[in-house]
Amino acid sequence: MAVSGRAVSAIGLLVLVGACGGGGGGGGSSLPTGPNVQSVAVSPSAAPFNNVNLLFTTVTICVPGTANCQTIDHVLVDTGSVGVRIMASALSPSLILPQSRDVGSNDPLVTCGRFASGSTWGPVTIADVRMASEIASSVPIQIIGDSTFPTVPAGCPAPRINSVSTLGANGLLGIGLFRQDCGTLCEQSTGPEVYFACVGSTCAEVTTPLNQQVSNPVALFAVNNNGTVVTLPPIGTSGASGATGALAFGIGTQGNNGLGSARVQTVDPDFGTFETVVNGISYTSSFIDSGSNALFFNATFDPSILTCTPTSANPNLGDFYCPPTIKNPVAMNQQHSGGGAAIPVSFQVANASTLNSSFFAFNNLAGPGPGSVFDWGLPFFYGRSIYTAIEGQNTPAGPGPYLAY
Repeated sequence: MAVSGRAVSAIGLLVLVGACGGGGGGGGSSLPTGPNVQSVAVSPSAAPFNNVNLLFTTVTICVPGTANCQTIDHVLVDTGSVGVRIMASALSPSLILPQSRDVGSNDPLVTCGRFASGSTWGPVTIADVRMASEIASSVPIQIIGDSTFPTVPAGCPAPRINSVSTLGANGLLGIGLFRQDCGTLCEQSTGPEVYFACVGSTCAEVTTPLNQQVSNPVALFAVNNNGTVVTLPPIGTSGASGATGALAFGIGTQGNNGLGSARVQTVDPDFGTFETVVNGISYTSSFIDSGSNALFFNATFDPSILTCTPTSANPNLGDFYCPPTIKNPVAMNQQHSGGGAAIPVSFQVANASTLNSSFFAFNNLAGPGPGSVFDWGLPFFYGRSIYTAIEGQNTPAGPGPYLAY
């Protein structure tokens, strides 16, 4: 789920009701441990419906400089966006966070988090963010669905992802390639329609300094602040009931987060994208995103990869592919301009209608996407360690932004 102002957006989170199938639990991969590591898990969503391939962790939110804190569970780990965004309904009334204010008018600052699957609307507040042993102090975060600001400007696109039931999570942990969700674009222009100064039901677009924008908490840690490593165990082609992995903070800063044999994937420095080529078909706006629950792409390279037919029992099945047999394409990922060494990647596409309805982890779930986009969603993460290096932060492989796997 990538913010569209900085990167090509994720396609979204889609409900899947499967049928029959077999398999087991995820496991069998060594996970890093240490004070800079916390657990992540693929499990049922926080909403009444049960979505698949959702990667969750916990985040502790505190009133700045105090011990008045709340730990929020079922927060979606999203390497394709930037910023902590918490549902207002998940927050305790006793946790009153300071409201950020527009530097020009001193009116409350409210933001429209823009995603391809919709938008989140709510105020920018200031919080200390704690994960593992790390603390990011005075971080601008978004509170989604705060009833204090019920009127959503017309420029903030529908549908709204303003509730636990629409997101499937209590919040979003955006730990992508950039330091802020919008960067210099929103610092210099109101065109993106991301930040607003609001009084009652009246909101005006405003430019917003970098230090007031919803920010990547990892970049604000005292140490281990140059990126993240998400490690998930491998799972079989039949899927798994779930999967437990690790989120390590820092790249090459500790003995548990070195690059090792991982290969660096260079990206466009402004949008975080690269090029994927499959059977001669080029996808120039490709990205890696743990917030997408499937691989999303236009399957023009193989006409037998057909879109599923929705059913009355599963009206969302049309969001996925249903080839007659499991497909095993090989892609080449390379620098956006075509330069640099290409990285070969094998992937699978299964028939979504045959997947086990009692499982929540699948490494071969895929669906249709825009023609120039290859969204390497959560299925890409199983059996890998995915490194996300933050822009401008030094690492053993040079400064970010880059990806490695």
